[in-house]
Amino acid sequence: MRATRLSVLLSFLTATLSAQWLNYRTPGVPRGRDGKPNLSASAPRTAEGKPDLSGVWMHELTSAAEMVRLYGAVVEEAIKTGGLGMEIGTQHKYVANILLDSDAAMLPGAAEIVRRRAARLNPADVCTGGSSITLPDLLSEPIKIVQSPRMTVILYEGFPPRQIYTDGRGWPKEFDLPAYVGYSVGHWEGDTLVVETRGFNDKGVLDVIGHPQSEAMRVIERYRRRDYGHLEYEMTFDDPRMYTKPFTIRVPHNLLAGGDIFESVCTDNEKDRAHLERR
Repeated sequence: MRATRLSVLLSFLTATLSAQWLNYRTPGVPRGRDGKPNLSASAPRTAEGKPDLSGVWMHELTSAAEMVRLYGAVVEEAIKTGGLGMEIGTQHKYVANILLDSDAAMLPGAAEIVRRRAARLNPADVCTGGSSITLPDLLSEPIKIVQSPRMTVILYEGFPPRQIYTDGRGWPKEFDLPAYVGYSVGHWEGDTLVVETRGFNDKGVLDVIGHPQSEAMRVIERYRRRDYGHLEYEMTFDDPRMYTKPFTIRVPHNLLAGGDIFESVCTDNEKDRAHLERR
């Protein structure tokens, strides 16, 4: 059942190239003698002295060979037949299974949710269901961070933007409108931006397989720009209703100097539905 969900849902993750404005040279980018961006230069800082996380970032890529090793025949067959709607090797390994390297396990209620979702999955329903803050954009597409003193915004190509408040506010005692991406509050610990997100709904999924989230989930993120072109990033998930213990993933990101993100609407130019309905 998981293999079926994996093969179907991977087909709707779009391969994304680094979008660029034609002939535009981004100002302020440190460059070597060859004119190329010097990604090992010092990280920029804001007027407040904090590392500036602003930029377009792409997660590290998991090669096609590694995806086959991790996920086996489902991915291997899709590569041979061209059955996936994206190029294998453009995503991160956790996009399919966020628990891949973890010793955390689903509680019985979570396992039942995954089973029910897989049983009613309709391959022709291209845009049904919602995603949490990890899928699809964080682990299959570039993101754009825009940092200001009181708020940092993260823009995605196919998902609502996130607002991370760094103005000292906390969370309300109750969330009237639980959200797919939750509500995020951040603070600085040295050169690391630490973000805690609460107020999730229970509709989202954490990965392609369909690992669920509950309204009790909390997510802690840590962002550290170690130099100009490299962002250290980790997420810790704590959902006592769904999992036996908290678990952490680490996903380094690389700067797409001179790149940008463009909108991606999943049904635009989509040509798979007719084939899937016949199947």
